[in-house]
Amino acid sequence: MNEILACRGLTKYYDGMREKHVLDGVDISIPAGRIVGLLGPNGSGKTTLIKLAAGLLAPSDGAVLVCGMVPGPATRALTAYLPDKPVLPRNLRVRDALELYRDFFADFHEEKATAMLADLSINPTDKLSAMSKGTLEKLHLALTMSRSAKLYLLDEPIGGVDPAARDYILSTIIRNYAEDAALVLSTHLIGDIENVLDDALFLQNGRVVLAGSVDALREEHGKSVDALFREVFQCSANY
Repeated sequence: MNEILACRGLTKYYDGMREKHVLDGVDISIPAGRIVGLLGPNGSGKTTLIKLAAGLLAPSDGAVLVCGMVPGPATRALTAYLPDKPVLPRNLRVRDALELYRDFFADFHEEKATAMLADLSINPTDKLSAMSKGTLEKLHLALTMSRSAKLYLLDEPIGGVDPAARDYILSTIIRNYAEDAALVLSTHLIGDIENVLDDALFLQNGRVVLAGSVDALREEHGKSVDALFREVFQCSANY
């Protein structure tokens, strides 16, 4: 099995908070060719797990491996990370953002990004400072998905996007990742993304409480993943 992302007893707490684990003994294995939904209420540890895989945080205990390596400079070159909030400087124009990605990422395909942005009616001369939150998210997603990465980490990629654009964005995600890569996306809009998922991981209080292929979960529980999510987390005060 070509394992892209692995977590072995992955645990994370912050200084002075050893009694409160953000992640608590997470064990997962994600092979190439899978689109995995990371699902859970607010505060369940989804963003922390993604940041650990991206190499932005260090584990408190256990291990996270990307293509068999501890996250660092080598894995960052293989990982395309989309944070939950836009990070590009707002004083840039779109053409400047394209140039930044071209300079920073050897696997960036500018022609692909330009075509996606044209489909989304985003022009090279547009100023980021004049964009809405949803348009900024579209820009960041197009840039991220224009890389030929081994691991794509998307944190709430459609959270601020209007419903009319979600189908295009989801089809963009499917079209632009290769079969030798894995894609992990965190979201609370499960009904919108369920049809593109191969697998689902349910996180609650930093632990994996349910995991499996989407087809197997539907068959076992007799309901959609969206309905199953609402059942599992119906008592959560954060959902």
